[in-house]
Amino acid sequence: MRLSGLLRYLALIFAVATTWLFIREYINFNMKTFRLPRWMGSAHKNSSQLEKNKCGLSKSCPDNFFAFKIVSGAANVVGPTMCFEDQTIMSPVKNNVGRGLNIVLVDGTTGAVLTQKSFDMYSGDASLLTKFLKEISEDMLVLVASYDDPGTKMNDEIRKLFSNLGSTHAKQLGFRDSWVFLGAQNLKSKSPFEQFLKNNPETNKYDGWPELLELEGCVPRKV
Repeated sequence: MRLSGLLRYLALIFAVATTWLFIREYINFNMKTFRLPRWMGSAHKNSSQLEKNKCGLSKSCPDNFFAFKIVSGAANVVGPTMCFEDQTIMSPVKNNVGRGLNIVLVDGTTGAVLTQKSFDMYSGDASLLTKFLKEISEDMLVLVASYDDPGTKMNDEIRKLFSNLGSTHAKQLGFRDSWVFLGAQNLKSKSPFEQFLKNNPETNKYDGWPELLELEGCVPRKV
């Protein structure tokens, strides 16, 4: 009886030990199966730590370049927005935009905002814009965004002044066109920072207006 009892006791211990080993291996297998790969965890961490680029650009600008984003107005409903070096200078939220042409002047060396103004190009005084454009110096950057109607009051002199700033499309800017532009005085060639959409009933996105335009990029600091 003692021998048989001892055998039953040893058999019980063996069964318990075997069961425990099986459970441990099963748990370890499942933990390995469902554990996230290390690279996924690090990728999630890195994405959450990414710094926001200036003005919401898709990539950061190199040294000695300024980040900017210009968004034209949408029809006569939503005004334009202009951002320079992560500073929103004009926008509907700031309530400092107007119908016509919205213009920001920036120091091309320091990036400091010098002034911002809007000019009514539907029923305003075009001579005010002419005077403003003539006073732009070579060390300034010029940011322009249209809203509603930028072209009714345009004349040959204003078109030429914008062309001198590097614009390609100012010469054809008309009633309710969409236009965004960044330029400067005495460029060796036309500015690469410009977008233009003609008011065309067949292609307009809005009822009576073309689609809004977005222009973003990195402009070199003036030396």
